[in-house]
Amino acid sequence: MQTPRRFLPSISLLSAFEAAARTGSFTAAAYELSLTQSAVSRQIKALEDQLNVPLFLRERQTVRLTPAGEAYSRDIRDALRRISTASLNIRANPFGGTLNLAILPTFGTRWLAPRLPDFLASNPGITMNLATRLVEFDFRLDTMDAAIHFGVPNWPGTHHLELMAEEVVPVASPDFAARHPANGDPAALRQLPLLHITSRPAAWEQWFAAHDVASDGVTGMLFDQFATIAQAAMVGLGVALLPSFLIAKEIERGELVPLFDRPMRSAEAYHLVWPKERDPFPPLKAFRDWLAAVTKASEPIT
Repeated sequence: MQTPRRFLPSISLLSAFEAAARTGSFTAAAYELSLTQSAVSRQIKALEDQLNVPLFLRERQTVRLTPAGEAYSRDIRDALRRISTASLNIRANPFGGTLNLAILPTFGTRWLAPRLPDFLASNPGITMNLATRLVEFDFRLDTMDAAIHFGVPNWPGTHHLELMAEEVVPVASPDFAARHPANGDPAALRQLPLLHITSRPAAWEQWFAAHDVASDGVTGMLFDQFATIAQAAMVGLGVALLPSFLIAKEIERGELVPLFDRPMRSAEAYHLVWPKERDPFPPLKAFRDWLAAVTKASEPIT
């Protein structure tokens, strides 16, 4: 069913409203849009008349949003951003498709990026845009087509493809390990400074429990990215519990050493996640088919 025209204001009216709502000033919006203040005022009045809802309260020389205007501005700002992104994507790749993918920073740089040339060579009509995300997010509030998430699948309104599990191992700098020998005793780590990653808050507790060590009251420094926690371990700040496939180069170069040859398989896994409505999107379908083939052909991540 076609949407009534009165519910589809023109982009010029919406742009004037969004700028005025964001800046809190008709004058500032006019400067941003290269219009006169009176032109912006007329456009916003026309929008209010079309919607039959007041969006601004006009008080002497100032304006402020009404409650309805506040709510409308959030939705319109998101809609304009989506339109802008779609326009940019089609301009960048008018003959193919653009896939907007959110990635976990270290997984993206260490595992995905080295393999992407193969995907792009096999799909020359597809352009990829990558954006890092440290935590899971709501696809309704973001313009991403898909994302790499780590966890147990519980993402409403989405489909997912499991990519791989991971094994974590406690590591430290060679100097730190020499000064704090554990002598094969997992419990000895309880006496050492432990480094934690915020995306895996219970990792150390799980590791100690898996090795029959009391896991209550585990404390230590917090880090929000694997790159920084790995660097902290390399300079001797403590012991980090890290996925072995993400630190293979540091171990090979001798910058980090495992304190035990006892890796623990995580209960969570890496997944490609996408909104259900994006299922038929050709670039996404090509990417997940390629990922499925790559992960199936790869050896287990250890």
